[in-house]
Amino acid sequence: MEAHSPQEGGTDRIVCVIGPTASGKSSRAVALAKERNGEVISVDSRQVYRTLDIGTEKITTEEMEGVPHHLIDIREPEETYSAGDFVHDTERLITDLRSRGKVPILAGGTHFYFDALLYGLPEHTPINPELRKSFEELPNEELVEKIREKDERRARDVDPHNRHRLIRALEIIFHLGSVPLRSRTTMRYEVEWFVINPEMSVLKERIATRLASTLERGLVAEVRNVRERVGDTRLNEFGLEYRIVGEYLRGERTEDTLIPAMTSKLFQYARRQKAWIRKLQAS
Repeated sequence: MEAHSPQEGGTDRIVCVIGPTASGKSSRAVALAKERNGEVISVDSRQVYRTLDIGTEKITTEEMEGVPHHLIDIREPEETYSAGDFVHDTERLITDLRSRGKVPILAGGTHFYFDALLYGLPEHTPINPELRKSFEELPNEELVEKIREKDERRARDVDPHNRHRLIRALEIIFHLGSVPLRSRTTMRYEVEWFVINPEMSVLKERIATRLASTLERGLVAEVRNVRERVGDTRLNEFGLEYRIVGEYLRGERTEDTLIPAMTSKLFQYARRQKAWIRKLQAS
């Protein structure tokens, strides 16, 4: 693990624990909270949803070890939760925690949420239901290509499996020509970073072990229940584990392909997370 010294840019000091998937962020955040009289704010775009437990590796009550956790299980899967919602909720929580003498400890892997909180959101563009509907008919690969045609930088950064982000990027490009860069160059908070960044070989072993465990604990049943509630389009927005198991439930792949497919996609996701960390360390 590598810890970074605080960054200037604000009067409020917060602790941020970051790292790729399966790196051990949750346990480190709990340990820090116990050491520093803190509470944990989850920075995870999927753990906000109730019933998405196994596929998101949501921390359990036992694993929390009595440390209060925030922004977990605050929405139903039929509802939405945006980066703007996260910023609003987190600003309120940071103020509340500091007023009670608690240290805010932010931990999670949704780096877009970290960027939104620390540097602000891009210029707001209106939602265009008709445009979104036309994009919903296209596969992810075609959405990525459309983004690349207009904004190669955004195409490199966006998660190619997150349909919500892909469609939102195209919506912004339609209105503005490209996805704007963040306007701030200094952070809105003073941050102490805790970076957990194992070698890729270590992550691969952890990811494979974790995926086998999720299937044993009932991932397929969880995805089936969520799919019955929200349908396939919404299911795909919950990430690659839900999308790939959804393909199995629709008869589009066999059970023995689940772990290889999810493992491959999670390796790619971990590499993108590592790239974000490198970019952060270089700034």
